[in-house]
Amino acid sequence: MSTVVTPEKHVKIQRRKWPYYLLGGFSLLLVIAIAVSFWFVQNTAPKTKGEMILSGLEESVSIYRDESGIPHIEASSTKDLFMAQGFVTAQDRMFQMDLSRRQASGTLSEVIGESTIDKDKFFRTLGLRRAAEDSFDAYSQEAKQILQWYADGVNAYMAQAKEESSLPLEFTLAGYEPNEWDPIDSLTIGKYMAFDLGGHWEGQAFRYYLLQNFSEEEAVDLFPSYPEEGSTVIQEIKESNLDMSKSFTKSVIPDQYNGSNNWVVSGDKTASGQPLLANDPHLGLGTPPIWYETHLNSPEYNVSGVIFAGVPGIIVGRNDSIAWGVTNVGPDVQDLYIEKRNPDNPTEFQYNDEWEKAEVIDESISVKDSEPIPYEVVITRHGPILSEFAYDDQPDTALSLRWTALDPSSELEAVLMMDKASNWEEFKSALTSFHTPAQNFVFASTDGTIAYRANGLIPIRKNGDSMVPVPGWNDEYEWEGYIPWEELPTIVNPDEGFISTANNKITTEDYPYHITHTWAQPYRQDRIREVLLESDELEPKDMMALQNDFVNLQGKEFTPLLIEELNSENLTSVEKEALSVLNEWNYIDGRDEAAPLLFHLWLVEMEKVLFDGKIEKEMMPLFDGKSQVVDQLIRRAASGDEGAWIKKSGGFTSVVTESYQAAVSRAVDLQGRTPEKWAWGTFHSVPFEHPLGAIKPLNLLFNPDVNAMGGSRVTVGAAGWNTTTGLVTHGAPWRGVTDLSNIQTSYNVISPGQSGFVFSKWYDNQITDWVEGEYHETKMNNYEENAQHLILKP
Repeated sequence: MSTVVTPEKHVKIQRRKWPYYLLGGFSLLLVIAIAVSFWFVQNTAPKTKGEMILSGLEESVSIYRDESGIPHIEASSTKDLFMAQGFVTAQDRMFQMDLSRRQASGTLSEVIGESTIDKDKFFRTLGLRRAAEDSFDAYSQEAKQILQWYADGVNAYMAQAKEESSLPLEFTLAGYEPNEWDPIDSLTIGKYMAFDLGGHWEGQAFRYYLLQNFSEEEAVDLFPSYPEEGSTVIQEIKESNLDMSKSFTKSVIPDQYNGSNNWVVSGDKTASGQPLLANDPHLGLGTPPIWYETHLNSPEYNVSGVIFAGVPGIIVGRNDSIAWGVTNVGPDVQDLYIEKRNPDNPTEFQYNDEWEKAEVIDESISVKDSEPIPYEVVITRHGPILSEFAYDDQPDTALSLRWTALDPSSELEAVLMMDKASNWEEFKSALTSFHTPAQNFVFASTDGTIAYRANGLIPIRKNGDSMVPVPGWNDEYEWEGYIPWEELPTIVNPDEGFISTANNKITTEDYPYHITHTWAQPYRQDRIREVLLESDELEPKDMMALQNDFVNLQGKEFTPLLIEELNSENLTSVEKEALSVLNEWNYIDGRDEAAPLLFHLWLVEMEKVLFDGKIEKEMMPLFDGKSQVVDQLIRRAASGDEGAWIKKSGGFTSVVTESYQAAVSRAVDLQGRTPEKWAWGTFHSVPFEHPLGAIKPLNLLFNPDVNAMGGSRVTVGAAGWNTTTGLVTHGAPWRGVTDLSNIQTSYNVISPGQSGFVFSKWYDNQITDWVEGEYHETKMNNYEENAQHLILKP
C-alpha cells in the first residue's frame, strides 16, 4: 500500500526537518571550531623531534628529552650549551618565566590590569630588579656572557614562536606577547628567590604592632625570646605613631614554612660504602613547578639537576664527581629601621642630629587598559621606605628595610663554579660568591668526603638582635659587617657518619654570632636523625622512603598532654568517639587516617581561641614564627606556666577543651558524625593550581586533578596546607637522591611534570609518583634510548 504525500503534508515534513538542518549546521560549525582550536593548540606545542634552526650557534646541539621529559643538552661549546638551555627552557616554560620576571619586577599590571597594582607597588618598593641591575657589574665577564647567551636562546625561541603564531596558549588567553629577555631578567628571578626564602622583616613588623596595641607582657608572650636592648627599643616603638594595619596588610608575605630537608650519609653507613645525598626543597606547589630539571653536557660542563626556569646553570644536583643539596638557613638578614621624617620636607630623614636627603625614584606603573599610576619609592641610607607603599599618608615616622639581597651579589657566579667543581675545596671556594639567600649546603664526593656549610651574608649588628624595628635616626643600630666567611658553621666528615638539616637551629649556645631567633620546629630534623641513626646499611630506597616519611613527632609530643588537659566531663558521644581515635593513633599522618584530621584541626582551632577577635585578622599573616611560638605557649602551659595569652583566653584547660570541641564540630561538618570514617587526605589534598586556573572555566583546562595527600607541615614528607580549605599548597616540588657509587644515575620526581604545555604528556605525568613516593631515574649516560631527539642547527 503506497502513501500519497500531498503538498500540505510535504510542507509540514519540511517544517519538521528544519531543526535538524539547523542542528546539523551548528554541529558542523562546532566540529570546525574544535578542529581549528585543536590545530591552534597543537601549533603551540614545543617541537621535541627533528631539526630546527637556532641562529647564533657555532655547531649543532642535540637535545634528548627522556621518558620523563628531562632535556639532556649536548653541545660542543659553552656558548652553544647555554643558548640551547635558554631555548629549551623557554619551549617548556615561557609563560612561567615571563610571569616570574614580571612579579619580581613589579610589572604584572602592565598585562593583567588594576587587580595587581598593590602587588606591583610592593615589589617596586622592595626593588628586586634595581638590586639585580646593581648586581650585574659584580659578575665576571664569563658569567655575563653566559647570561647573555642564555637570553639569546630565550629570545630565539620567542622570535620563532611569534613568527609562527606558536606562543604558549596562556599568552593568547591573557592577551599579550612577552618582551625580549635580557640578563637582568634572570638575575631578578634569582633575587626573587631570596625574597621567597625570607628574612623575617614581617615578624619585626608584627611585634611592633603587638607593642603598640597590647601590654608589654602580652606582646612579649608572643616573641620567640626577649629582645636585647629590650626596654629602650620597646619604649621607642610605643611612642611612635605608625598605623601598622595600613602599612603592611597589602604586603606580599612569603610562606613562613618555606624550607627544605637535606642530608648526606658517609660510606660508613651505606650498603655500597659510598656516600648518599638527599634533598627536597620545600616551596610553593603549582603548575608548572618552580623547578626545571635539566642535564647540561659540554666540554666544560657535565651537570644534572634542577634550576629555576629563567636562570642558566644547575643550582642543585650533581656532576661526574660531586653532589650537593640545599635548605634555607633562614637567618635574620632583614632589619626594619624606624625613620624620623623632617616635617618640613618629607624626603629628608634624621640621622645623627642632621637631616639627610633620601633618594627618590620614579617607579610609575603601567596598567593594562588604564592610565599609568604615578608612584615614587623613597630610599634612606638603610633602604626603601616599606611602610607607605599601600597608602598615601606620610607620617613623621616611617619604617625602612635593610636587607642583604638589596645589595649587589653574585650567586649565579657561585652556581656556575659549583657546576664545575670536582671536590670539597673547589666547591667551598665557589661558595665565596654565594651571598643571599643564606643556605645550608650538604655535599658529597666520589672520594668519600661528606661536608656541610651554612653559607651566605649574615649581619653583625652594633646593637639589637633583629627582634623588633630599631631606631634609624642615629648610628647605634647599624650593621658592622657580616659573620666572617671562615667562621660560618662548617662540618667535614663527622664521626657520626651523617649530616642533616631541616631549617632547624644549626648552632649551639656557644656560637659567638647571632643567626636568628626564628628556627623551624624541630620535628622534621628529629625524625631524619631518628631514621639515619637506625642503620649502617643505608641504600637509595631508604633515602626515598625517608623523603616521604609521614611520622608526626609533634603529634607524638602534644597529643598525650592535650588529652590529659582536656575536660572530658561534658563531651558528646561524637567527641568521645573522636577521642578514642586519637588515643589509638600511631602518629603517622596517613591520608586514610582519621586521627591526623582531628589533631591538626585541634591546633588550628586552638590558635583561633587564642587570637581571633583579639589580633586584627589582617595582621595575622605577619605573625612570623607563629607555630614555633604557639608550640612554646603549649609547652609552658602544660608545665604549669600559663602565659598571658593562655590566661586571657580562660586558662589552659578551657583553651584545650574549647578548641577540641570546635575541631570535632568542624570535622563533623566536613566528613560526618562517624570519626572512624574520617580521612585526612579527603580534606588534605593537593591541587597543583595553574596561574590561570583561578579563572573558571580555565581551571578545567589548566589545573590537574586533585589528589589526596598524607603528611603535614611537620613531617619529613612535607605537605603544608591552607587551614580553611585543606588544600596542600606547599611542599617539595622536586625530590632528589644521589648514590655516589653510581653518580651517573640519580632518582628524582618533579611534580606535576616537566612541561608547561597543557597538552604535553609531561604536563602532569609525575603527580601520582609524587603523591605515592615514587621516582624516575635521570641518567648522565645512556639516556638516548626511547628519548625524543631534537637537533638545533646553526
